[in-house]
Amino acid sequence: MIPPHIADQVGDKCTEGLVLALASDEDGAVMELQWCNKAFTRITGYDLADILGRRGTVLIGQNMSQGDHLLIIEKLMNWEHFSVKVLNNRKSGEQYWHKMNWVPLSDPETGDRWWLCSLIELEEQSGKQHSTQPFQSAAIDLNERAEFLERIQHLEKENTRLHELAKAVAKESKEDPLTGLSNRRHFEVELKSWIMALQKGGGDFAVFYVDLDRFKSVNDTLGHDAGDRLLIAVAEMLRRLTNDSDLVARIGGDEFVILRPLGDSALDISSLADAIVQEMQAPFAFEGKSTFCSTSVGVAIANATMDIPEQVVADADMALYHAKTHGKGRWSFFTEEMHAEAVRTKRLVSDLLVACEKREFLPFFQPVIDAHTGRIAGAEVLVRWAHPTMGLLSPAAFIETAANMGILKRIDEIIFSYLPEVLSFFDEAGVNLPRLSVNVSAGRLADPSLIHDIKRSGIDANRLAIEILESVYLERIGEVVHWTLGELKDLGVTIALDDFGTGHASVQGLLKISPSILKIDRQFIKPIVEDETARALVESIIGIGKSLGMGIVAEGVETEAHGRFASAMGCDYLQGFHFGKPMSATDLHDQLKQTKGAYWTPISDQSDALRATRPG
Repeated sequence: MIPPHIADQVGDKCTEGLVLALASDEDGAVMELQWCNKAFTRITGYDLADILGRRGTVLIGQNMSQGDHLLIIEKLMNWEHFSVKVLNNRKSGEQYWHKMNWVPLSDPETGDRWWLCSLIELEEQSGKQHSTQPFQSAAIDLNERAEFLERIQHLEKENTRLHELAKAVAKESKEDPLTGLSNRRHFEVELKSWIMALQKGGGDFAVFYVDLDRFKSVNDTLGHDAGDRLLIAVAEMLRRLTNDSDLVARIGGDEFVILRPLGDSALDISSLADAIVQEMQAPFAFEGKSTFCSTSVGVAIANATMDIPEQVVADADMALYHAKTHGKGRWSFFTEEMHAEAVRTKRLVSDLLVACEKREFLPFFQPVIDAHTGRIAGAEVLVRWAHPTMGLLSPAAFIETAANMGILKRIDEIIFSYLPEVLSFFDEAGVNLPRLSVNVSAGRLADPSLIHDIKRSGIDANRLAIEILESVYLERIGEVVHWTLGELKDLGVTIALDDFGTGHASVQGLLKISPSILKIDRQFIKPIVEDETARALVESIIGIGKSLGMGIVAEGVETEAHGRFASAMGCDYLQGFHFGKPMSATDLHDQLKQTKGAYWTPISDQSDALRATRPG
């Protein structure tokens, strides 16, 4: 076998243009181009990206004569080895003469048929017609015999070289160049073969879908060389754990698939899945540094009773998703419950698209109370879906699917469009609602069109707060997010950081984003009445925010005691079920009218507040 680095040098340094095409078994003139060398690009102007997967007709320019074109098609259809001199066109349209040499090839392992075409650029031709050169001698002038034999020998050597090169390229076409495992194309070919055997009475087989859990983190922290070394190590591990009868393939960046015949015992399948997960628990070392990169595995079985055996890979992928969403570093077996969940998700996707068209999303409002005055300070806007058959749905029922679909922007637009009307409704009724806070995802914050959408909505920016919805790695926010935050502040929009303390947002991140408001997550507020340690933690968070000049919101205020403690410790605003669950604009309006905006009577002496609420 030709070493890959030698084959690479031949492809790069050969002065002849080379192009390799995978041909149809039925018709040699039907082909898809798969590879070319640098000389081909120099001669024709087409690089690999231009030709990859395209039909062979890309090699036929507009100035090639119809006779030459038909002759080439005839030779290709009959799988003949031939050469021809033709007038052709480069990618730019420039005309040039060149010699095309076509060599038919076949892969004895797969049965695939290929064409190797070499191009030699010729000097300007005048009045010359095409000439095909057969590879069997006809009537040749004796004076030209020596020259002819010399050319024949040269062609034979060249054809041998090209054939070997083509074999190396064909091998690469089914091998992953980094790991040496089967690539996606070869896996798909083999999967069809396994399924055909299954349908003809062959044995059942299992599909293992393997995905690394923290591969991006390895690339980010140790570099892409480390990522490549990790992938190679995983490939070696999979080879070691599998049998000769198994097929192991790398089908994506950090995705691997294994096909294994189903033996007499299910333990054979579960043992392999266990072994893969356990092997990946060990640390990965690279140049003196180490990290952990667990793996998740999904397993599904293909059997002859399946209506669509090809579905088995999707089933394994679904099992993989289940493993990842239930903690990672584990494996899951595909079940009918997963299938039912997939059907529900598919239906949800369809319903969400309709909901966007029919504007079925509505804003609901939860009061935010000024801890010092007890009066309304604003309201957080929370989306609800008025589903035609399932009723009013909270974001938990659909927001993750909507994010995966990429329609959060559309939902934001619908919700924003209501807000100017809502504020006008309160203002005209003489009801004070100072500010509305809207959750925005990290991805949406990185979308420059957010500023445009806010301006287009017509809302008074000074009465709007944007809350960063997701836990964002604030140290890594990009330039677009910085620009968006700057534009929001220039508009007069208040920036709030939600769920602070959940582990992602650091003090360094706070300094970069500089929010005006810090919202303490409800999980820290809930235990403060009973737990002194929890109170100390909340006081520390409040101290950080206050030192940076931020207003502090306590989320999850569910009782009077929660409110008293949070207020006494220095929180500026209170939010939670004690003051009201999310409600419609009409219900909030009626509540504010009834209470005249007063929700709570603060205790002026903070020490009295703590004594009044402390247990015992």
